[in-house]
Amino acid sequence: MNERLKPFDEKMQKSVKFLTDELATVRAGRANPCVLDKIRVDYYGTPSPVQQVGNISVPEARIIQIAPYDKSLLKEIEKAILASDIGITPTNDGNIIRLVFPELTEERRKQLTKDVKKKGEDAKVALRNIRRDGADMVKKLKGTEVSEDEQKDMENELQKLTDKYVKEIDKAVEEKSKEIMTV
Repeated sequence: MNERLKPFDEKMQKSVKFLTDELATVRAGRANPCVLDKIRVDYYGTPSPVQQVGNISVPEARIIQIAPYDKSLLKEIEKAILASDIGITPTNDGNIIRLVFPELTEERRKQLTKDVKKKGEDAKVALRNIRRDGADMVKKLKGTEVSEDEQKDMENELQKLTDKYVKEIDKAVEEKSKEIMTV
């Protein structure tokens, strides 16, 4: 790969990584601890991830259990979950917090699939923007020590990179959609 295209490759990789991380937080009827990744709990004045203040387990397919290391954090964890956008009301029994995920309706599954496809399209737009920035960089090389053939090669390489990452995005969206629609 041409050295000048490396930063664009890295940006495209980051876009795909961001999408896969986003898709991991979309719940597909099963309890997945990833939904808690963005939730921060006030731990003695410091916003800390839930994973650092308690033990998270999945005892059943649709239940996530959080056992805080410090029982005084139960209320804080509960407050953080209620303030988040996961849409699940936690139940607190004084020792642990349980999140019970309802079974997804057909309508909700279709809506989630649409959301996943939209996230995929957004990621593709990001890739195209990165490709455009790369193409602009190649055009600016005109009249420098880089020959026209080298410029064409760089443009082709940039397009191949874009195609490669678009395929990865399509695959990730398709897998997540299939997972959501599986009852």
